[in-house]
Amino acid sequence: MKTGRHSYPGENKWKGLFYLLPALLIYLGFTFIPILETFRASFFDWNGFTEARTFIGFKNYINLFSDPLFLKAISNNLVFIIFYSIIPILIGLMLAAILTGQPIPGFGFFRTVFFLPQVISMVVVGVIWRWMFNPVSGPINQFLSLIGLDHWRQAWLGSFEYALPAVGSIGTWVQYGFCMVLFLAGMQRIPTEYYEAASLDGANGIKQFRHITIPGLKSEIGVAMITTMIAALRVFDLIYSTTRGGPGDSTLVTGFLIYRAAILNNRIGYGAAIATVLTIIILALSLLIRRFMAEEKEPA
Repeated sequence: MKTGRHSYPGENKWKGLFYLLPALLIYLGFTFIPILETFRASFFDWNGFTEARTFIGFKNYINLFSDPLFLKAISNNLVFIIFYSIIPILIGLMLAAILTGQPIPGFGFFRTVFFLPQVISMVVVGVIWRWMFNPVSGPINQFLSLIGLDHWRQAWLGSFEYALPAVGSIGTWVQYGFCMVLFLAGMQRIPTEYYEAASLDGANGIKQFRHITIPGLKSEIGVAMITTMIAALRVFDLIYSTTRGGPGDSTLVTGFLIYRAAILNNRIGYGAAIATVLTIIILALSLLIRRFMAEEKEPA
């Protein structure tokens, strides 16, 4: 019998909202309100120390888009998307397919080892790889000498040509394990009957991967793309602990440019404008990927 009121299973819905209240307050206090304050500060000229703030409207944004350093930083972030997102997703798909293709002794060990870089602090990662890329005693150059490729030895992090891909490769090393674990979890929900039917139809492993595995992992691929892309656009600690944006500005990214403008040069308003534009770019790309990767509704 209908009573004209909606009934909800379980506990009262207001009790559920009350449970969410502490997390909401933390989010408002440490995330949402600072975002609003950053947006407000981007319209002022302020050094961060004095009380006086000069309202300058959109001048920070006008200066921003005519600043070659900002354009350089954005272009470097876009390059990092290749190393942080596209390459790790491809590697993750390949490793997930290998680990699930046939029983492998020590499956849990390999999964843990591949995922390990994801749980290490990025500052620690930066210190480790700065030693790895050391031009004199670094293992990478020593290995190149060992196999007779001395002419490939480089001052990797000090090279205008190779510093950006070198730092980008570190991002690949960090992100591919996360993608692999995400895809492994997604493969477990794909019905085995699909693969069995494909085998009976004569489809080999490559065709099964292309027509069953990848479509079945559409949601996981979308999550991986959004997560790794945000990491590529927000990267700061890795740059700070390896190159500090150098040599020159060859590895400069927007995160480090914000630090340089707001902290080192006391241009709080200008740094806030960069942060605001970066936030808008991240939101726009995230929504675009979500829309592109959204699963199509099946016809009724």
